[in-house]
Amino acid sequence: MAGYHMLMILSEVDGEFAKPEGKVIVNYLKSAFPFRVDLDREVAELSALPKEDYFLHFNNSMNDFYEDSTEKERNDFLKLAVMMVKADKKITTEENKYLKELFFAWDSDHEE
Repeated sequence: MAGYHMLMILSEVDGEFAKPEGKVIVNYLKSAFPFRVDLDREVAELSALPKEDYFLHFNNSMNDFYEDSTEKERNDFLKLAVMMVKADKKITTEENKYLKELFFAWDSDHEE
C-alpha cells in the first residue's frame, strides 16, 4: 500500500489529478496486487490528509516501501513514479521535489 500512497500523493501535489495519472495508478495496482484489494480505507486516509502533511506522509510511505522491497522493486517503482508524473505532459516544481526525495532516499541502490 505504501507504493499506492506515494503515487496518489504524487498525482495530487500539483493540485490536479489527471486521467493519465489515474491510469498509471490503476496499472500499478493490477500488477502489484493480482488479487482484489479493498482500497476504501486507503482512499479515506488519503482524502483526510491535509495537503501540508503530504510530504511527511510521502516520506513515511517511502520508508515503508523501502523496508518491504527489493532493489529491483524500488528501481521499477522509481521508473513508474517518473512515468506517472510525466503522464500529464508536465512536471511541476512540487512533483519534482517529491521525485527527488525518492531518488535521494534510495540513492545507495544506484551506486556501483
